[in-house]
Amino acid sequence: MENLIEISELRKSFGPLVAVDGVSLQIRRGEVLGFLGPNGAGKSTTMKMITGFIAPTSGSVRVCGHDVATDPIAAKRCIGYLPEGAPAYGEMTPADFLDFIADIRELRGAQKEARIREIVGKIHLEHVMNQTIDTLSKGFKRRVGLAQAILHDPQVLVLDEPTDGLDPNQKHEVRSLIGEMAPNKAIVISTHILEEVDALCTRTAIIARGRLLFSGTPTELEARSRYHNAVTLTVAAAQFDAVSAALSALPAVSTVEARGAGATRRQLTVIPRDGQAIIETVQQTGRASGWAFDELYVESGHLDEVFRTITTTAGNAGEVTRT
Repeated sequence: MENLIEISELRKSFGPLVAVDGVSLQIRRGEVLGFLGPNGAGKSTTMKMITGFIAPTSGSVRVCGHDVATDPIAAKRCIGYLPEGAPAYGEMTPADFLDFIADIRELRGAQKEARIREIVGKIHLEHVMNQTIDTLSKGFKRRVGLAQAILHDPQVLVLDEPTDGLDPNQKHEVRSLIGEMAPNKAIVISTHILEEVDALCTRTAIIARGRLLFSGTPTELEARSRYHNAVTLTVAAAQFDAVSAALSALPAVSTVEARGAGATRRQLTVIPRDGQAIIETVQQTGRASGWAFDELYVESGHLDEVFRTITTTAGNAGEVTRT
């Protein structure tokens, strides 16, 4: 697949503050990149440089083969951008605003009317089209912002917190829409909602202190969790101590953690050494010992734990893991 976004050694300084420090990424057609990082990590600044809203201090961005610095109009024709906060002209109605955006995007006549009608239907804006944007809820403002980003059917979408402020049903609709568009586009999504990584993303990039610390698939990110391939099981409370002691003694087991504590049932998680698969060993030990499991399943990994580890470990700064 072709690279639709090529970012090379991107750097942005604001006086003595280095907001983005040597970020390099390539995003191919058909990929949805989850761009993760704590507040102040440099996510929004990077996205603004990709879309040409601010110029980098050094480095380069190419979108659909066009250099954003030297050929900005051609690059921006290929981009749909939902900025942080979904800014719009508050005194306009969504109808006026989308008509204005369609004109800027050089949509004309019947094509323009059909495209606006299609996008309004997909994002369910019909009932607020003649209400001023300033009076809309946060969720509807976000939907208007998404509508303008996809109106011209761009090859590249850059979405900063696209589901922020949406209720669960609206989030599901937006995620479904992104999934529907994904095969023919390169999509970058900044999010703090880790469940969206599983729901939407084919790749993940983590940035902290302006530096890219991880680039790989969500599965590869989960594999860095200490809970990757861990086994969680529920047993009778009377058996808990014996089960815990026996599993802790297995060579492939790093530790056993108690979880739920009930009057009759107890839950524990068996954490493997070096992420190795231990499910068969746990099952064989249970059968040989005559344990009765109410529940037993393998953990894929905890994204929140991996995210904290990567972004808070000082030794990781500048050491990019690419997979």
